[in-house]
Amino acid sequence: MNDLFGNGAKSNAPGRPAAGSSYSAKDIEVLEGLEPVRRRPGMYIGGTDENALHHLAAEILDNAMDEAVAGHASFIEMALEAGNWLTVRDNGRGIPVDPHPKFKSLSALEVIFTTLHAGGKFGGAAYETAGGLHGVGSSVVNALAERMEVEVARERVLWTQSYARGKPLGPLHNAGPVQNRRGTSIRFRPDPQIFSTQTFSPARLYKLCRSKAYLFRGVEIRWSCAAALLAGLPEVPAEAVLHFPGGLRDSLEAEIGTAPRAIAQIWADEAALPAAGGRAEWALTWLDHADGFVHSYCNTIPTTQGGTHEAGFRAALLKGLRAWGEQRGNRRAGQLTAEDVLGNLAAKLSVFLREPQFQGQTKERLTSAEATRLVETALRDRFDHVLAGDPAMADGLLAFCIERAEERLRRRDARDTPRKSATRRLRLPGKLTDCTRENAAETEIFLVEGDSAGGSAKQARNRETQAVLPLRGKILNVASASTDKLRQNQELKDLIEALGCGAGERCDIARLRYGRVIIMTDADVDGAHIAALLMTFFYRELPELVRRGHLYLAQPPLYRLTQGARSSYAMDEADRERQSRELFKPGSKIEVSRFKGLGEMPPAALKETTMDPAKRTLLKVVALAEDRTATADLVESLMGRRPELRFQFIQEHAASVGELDI
Repeated sequence: MNDLFGNGAKSNAPGRPAAGSSYSAKDIEVLEGLEPVRRRPGMYIGGTDENALHHLAAEILDNAMDEAVAGHASFIEMALEAGNWLTVRDNGRGIPVDPHPKFKSLSALEVIFTTLHAGGKFGGAAYETAGGLHGVGSSVVNALAERMEVEVARERVLWTQSYARGKPLGPLHNAGPVQNRRGTSIRFRPDPQIFSTQTFSPARLYKLCRSKAYLFRGVEIRWSCAAALLAGLPEVPAEAVLHFPGGLRDSLEAEIGTAPRAIAQIWADEAALPAAGGRAEWALTWLDHADGFVHSYCNTIPTTQGGTHEAGFRAALLKGLRAWGEQRGNRRAGQLTAEDVLGNLAAKLSVFLREPQFQGQTKERLTSAEATRLVETALRDRFDHVLAGDPAMADGLLAFCIERAEERLRRRDARDTPRKSATRRLRLPGKLTDCTRENAAETEIFLVEGDSAGGSAKQARNRETQAVLPLRGKILNVASASTDKLRQNQELKDLIEALGCGAGERCDIARLRYGRVIIMTDADVDGAHIAALLMTFFYRELPELVRRGHLYLAQPPLYRLTQGARSSYAMDEADRERQSRELFKPGSKIEVSRFKGLGEMPPAALKETTMDPAKRTLLKVVALAEDRTATADLVESLMGRRPELRFQFIQEHAASVGELDI
């Protein structure tokens, strides 16, 4: 279909193995122990870059925090030493050192550090709530450390054991009696063979310690860093004792500083979540004329991509303020959206759950289904009491949010004449995330497949000039559908309403609300099919849009290649092989990631490769003017109601196909 419209794009499909290639049982590898971690570190810590390096520190600190949250440790020490050595020590119970009942020749400590999925947090007997859940944190850090030294003080006896790249250098050693000491101390240095960025950042580690101290008021975190590592970092002290009795309230106060607020006070509170065996804590306020934020955590783990607890948190605030408006007889409260109420919200949310579910080992998103209902119920009840207890504050907050809603509506009505007229006549589809620029010629709309890709695109877009409309799966094939079926199809109705220019005989291209209509689908067979269906729709129902050059195809990459600090993106298999030869150091390992779809791409990567006008590649879709009849006939053959014409086309062109993606 791409060649049909004259854009010259070729298939990205990888080819089959060469005929006669051997594949037998000897080709099947079985990785044992910690070898899977060293072979594929990205599967366990998200990569080998600076973020992954610091994830090692977070894993060990999280284990110490679990001891503190469980009530067994009152302080934690973190020390960054010369030579990139990091030490984390707590005064908790200490890792068990007695023989493991299943591996009788090994101590429990050695099992924990050398065996994946070994830990004390599966059954809930040792920890009611914990950040470590999968039993892989300590063993993964050990596998990716050049050297690790563990000391455990239990029952006035000190035990030690050392490891190199995951393997013990000797058995567990009884170092003799010790007085006035208990707990676990772990000292390690990341393996430079694994990490492209090999040095810990004192600033990042110090920030990590501060955030953990804010999240649990009962712990004291003692930070120290070698003075030689602090050059040029005046904000990082050489030593500090971090203890915040105010918890999240103190954290929010420190983050927003002197920024003007829509309401004067910070509301901080907590509530039990009995059904989940935990609790929720929060601190929030509304900023005046500044973008807000919500930073969320589960069992002291930062959930940087939000999740179900954030969904319940946001729903409680939106529904609570709407209900307050109805109670006060303010009809305008009904027009409030999440953008109006939450756009200026500055908040910290921390939940503790007995058995939380996360998306992936890096735990960036909470997926526990019950968390939405539990957090919404707990927060909503207290929010209603806060509003009722201070009507003046509540009325002021309601007025502030209604003013934001009215400003949003004014911005929509202030667009240029074609866009205003279209907006007045049309009900814009609810899934459309519109842009704010007044001049339609300077704007563009991205048509993406599914809400997941739509979410990534919304985060990556330029809000002023780029709109996003998610479409649900494969749209109707207009070349084979009846007129009545076309009119009843909700996805196409939403698309036509978003564009504003009508379709078919009622199409008026002068009312088009965007200068560029960009089809952005996954770089696979399904994505190509969806793009073909959309191009058929535009060619049949909005042909003037195609003829005037408004239609484009985005070109997302299929691969990301990383070697050390260098990364690049490849469009297909051939491009990947070319870049591997020409752009990277020969003989060195290249980490290759294949994007499963646009929804799997981080918003920053999607912006850099596909949406940023300064860096992206677009293919303009044009109808071949020299032979419009032949083009129309070809569209009818490939997309129309007669399958025998498609079969004939396949037979005639099968010999020219070099690769098939099946």
